[in-house]
Amino acid sequence: MTIHSNDFGPAPHTRIGFLLFPGFPMACLTSAMEPLRAANEIAGHQVFSWSLVTETGADAKASAGVLFPAETSLAEAEGFDCLFLLSGPEAEFEDPVASPGRLRYLARHGVTLGAVSGGVFPLARSGVLAGRRSAVHWCYRSAFEAAFPDCTAVDRLIVRDGNVHTVSGATAMFDLSLELIGKALGADAMNEVACMFQHPIIRNGSARQKIPVLQSDRTVDQMPPAVKEAMAIFSENFETPVCIRDVARMAGISPRQLERSFRTATGLSPGEYYRRQRLKAARQMVLYSWDSVSDIAHAVGYASSSTLTLHYRKFYGVTPVQDRKQAYLPARGSPAPTSSLAPGCS
Repeated sequence: MTIHSNDFGPAPHTRIGFLLFPGFPMACLTSAMEPLRAANEIAGHQVFSWSLVTETGADAKASAGVLFPAETSLAEAEGFDCLFLLSGPEAEFEDPVASPGRLRYLARHGVTLGAVSGGVFPLARSGVLAGRRSAVHWCYRSAFEAAFPDCTAVDRLIVRDGNVHTVSGATAMFDLSLELIGKALGADAMNEVACMFQHPIIRNGSARQKIPVLQSDRTVDQMPPAVKEAMAIFSENFETPVCIRDVARMAGISPRQLERSFRTATGLSPGEYYRRQRLKAARQMVLYSWDSVSDIAHAVGYASSSTLTLHYRKFYGVTPVQDRKQAYLPARGSPAPTSSLAPGCS
């Protein structure tokens, strides 16, 4: 039986484009398409259609090594209601003038633009995200904020800012597809599709991302209130570090209580946790930006690059320069590699 979105006829047809960059995360693409395909089957007609787009029209190889044939180039892409960019954070446009201009043209002419996971990086490079809020996966956030200070990164699953929709990762893209299905076909169809894929919870896009805690099998939202508050303060104060005594006061407990609570929850002292978080932020910038080691050191609160290098090598086993070389980060303006630097963020 055909499902209708309302009493006035079948749901309108929605055409979605996926702009793929070399090394894009395949899970983000399948998480978008598969629930839409299932919705078409439930509806008994094509409510959603999709096309694969690349900048030049050439085929794109995913981070898993699977080759996807493109149906059109960005310059010739027409007729889409939505166009989502899928890439790793290192993705660059082959034509840094015409291609970003094309995206801005599409946005001005009513196309909803979006990005999934690392796709926020080329979308930001196009200028479309300037002055906007965007969902940025926690594993890229420090690098994104350093590269695009005119954008506001938030730790939500999905962020809609005008006609720009950003999605933090693969499962969040599944949630967005479910939402599209619900709007087109109703809550019953959305729930059926979720159950078909054993997607146990239909999450609201405004929910916060799950962020792992160092040396723990828990996430930040599962921490005791004072520890969670301290972690939030730490994450907002990398460039100008705050002292533990001040953090304890802001969290509403004594330094001794904070120390005890932190060790119980994480196995680390607050100071060690803070330093490791700053080193993680530094590594994001080493892997996903072209900033100098000196600039990165200052961005995460180190007085010198030599001190950062010493701590970085102790924690990661390599220096920042060695780590960047091992990741094959291309020089600015060079073609992006065919395998993503992204550590499987979804």
